[in-house]
Amino acid sequence: MPSSRRLIDDCFLHDKDRMRHHEALEILKSRVTPVAGIETVPLAQAAGRCLAETIVAPNNVPSADNAAVDGYAFCHADHAETGGFFKLQTRIAAGHPVDTPLLPGAAARIFTGALMPPGSDTIAMQEDCETHEQDGQSFVIVPQGLKPGANRRRTGEDLQAGTELVAPGTRLRPQDLGAIASVGAAHVEVYSPVRVALVSTGDEIRRPGEDLPRGGVYDSNHFLLRALLEGMGASVTDFGIVKDDAQTVRTTLARAAEEHDAILTTGGASRGEEDHMVTALDALGSRHMWQLAIKPGRPMSFGQIGDCVTLGLPGNPVAAMVCFLLYVRPVLSVLGGGPFLEPRRFQIPADFAVPMKKPDRREFYRGILQSDADGRTVVRKFERDGSGLITGLREADGLIEIPEAATEVNKGQLVDFLPFAELGLSPR
Repeated sequence: MPSSRRLIDDCFLHDKDRMRHHEALEILKSRVTPVAGIETVPLAQAAGRCLAETIVAPNNVPSADNAAVDGYAFCHADHAETGGFFKLQTRIAAGHPVDTPLLPGAAARIFTGALMPPGSDTIAMQEDCETHEQDGQSFVIVPQGLKPGANRRRTGEDLQAGTELVAPGTRLRPQDLGAIASVGAAHVEVYSPVRVALVSTGDEIRRPGEDLPRGGVYDSNHFLLRALLEGMGASVTDFGIVKDDAQTVRTTLARAAEEHDAILTTGGASRGEEDHMVTALDALGSRHMWQLAIKPGRPMSFGQIGDCVTLGLPGNPVAAMVCFLLYVRPVLSVLGGGPFLEPRRFQIPADFAVPMKKPDRREFYRGILQSDADGRTVVRKFERDGSGLITGLREADGLIEIPEAATEVNKGQLVDFLPFAELGLSPR
């Protein structure tokens, strides 16, 4: 008599039925909204924060015509009459404007940033001029060839009053802070840091500094992910290492969800008897995504416990980092009031070959940029594909992305390359 037991009927089992990369991104986009509060901080404390207001220029920048170089200010129309031989009338330094108009045929010694004197419209660079004394009068000889308005910064050249300078959702970079400071804003409204509970799992996991038992592994993921989170401005709570016990996992997630905007877990996301993260999430909340048709990172999960987002990463460091950069980073950006971050891709010739690639799966290789014999930039694949090889992450300049339809990669063909800089990381 046939057994009543069925074979595994799991829609996530085969790569062709697992959720595709683009489908996962669409789910994340559709289900995540800003949750962070808003606070006002001094501009000096706003670096890396996500702007919550629109910054509008209240005035022109520059506020008045001024000198772009050290030199001599004069009226261009006077050059033909004087033959370039100008009397020196005054000296003007930055912060010390002179309101007296230049007399016909006169010039002013002027320094970078100083306001142009009335009656002048052009500046000759000091190294192009010669000074001369005659009968107790100082003169300057200005060469021919300067265009009217040369070396002069015009009023509003950088910004016109009323211009939208920085939009809400912008993660403030040094250049943004400089622009905001240029219009006189001393404080800005920013989103509060996203509160993230960081959870490691596994009976074999130990923190550096502890004794490592036989079969033990140091918790590199915690430090990898914490640095990534803090690099995004998140406020991180370390929930330590949770043992492989269903009730302990469930209790930890429930407690973390009470006071955090997001929970980021690493490990325990697969199907093994000791992998409890997904079952705990199902018991406490809702699971919107699990098992992706990607490599590395297949067991990536996404869900929620109440209003707290849960993001489950694989335990292997390479998979954990790749999934963070591809999926967690854009989610945290939106939670914190920013845009859904999607990296630009650059097509670069492959300096490697993959004779056989599994179809229906998007693969991400660690890529190293180098120059070929002709001086062209090409990308080399890190030789080993193991998800536990942190060395590949350290040597790589970014990720090589191979689409689902590809079944091979030939040397010389153009491949999509995602530089780490596009994923929020500093270059090597």
